[in-house]
Amino acid sequence: MKVVVQKVSQAKCVVEGKVTGEIGTGYMLLVGFGHEDTRETVRKYARKIARLRIFEDENGKINRSIFDVGGSILSISQFTLYADARKGNRPGFTAALGGPQAIELYDYFNECLREEGLKVETGIFGAMMSISLTNEGPITIILDNL
Repeated sequence: MKVVVQKVSQAKCVVEGKVTGEIGTGYMLLVGFGHEDTRETVRKYARKIARLRIFEDENGKINRSIFDVGGSILSISQFTLYADARKGNRPGFTAALGGPQAIELYDYFNECLREEGLKVETGIFGAMMSISLTNEGPITIILDNL
């Protein structure tokens, strides 16, 4: 599993002209799954994300959690996180989990985040999405191999 966590002041997903998810302060997540990922893996990542402390406190130190700032999550499925561009110029995506298994893990991931107490908005799995965001900091963290 790979997750790109971006600290944002706003983020929005639009599919075919309709907003499917929109948040203010929080995290915009790009989420990809590999063939080895399980429900246990997904729950581990959800716990880690819920406990990250990447918001500034009153002293300007990165020490506050998403709960401390009343933040939300925009979760976007992103199989291209598993792109392999080592050979040639056209990336391969065979390492990415696809189809029903990936949809199941994506839905379960979002459910786990909600069980952690987070408000979660989403894109639409497999759709052509337009994502806009304002990355604050900028702070971007890549979670893989937890």
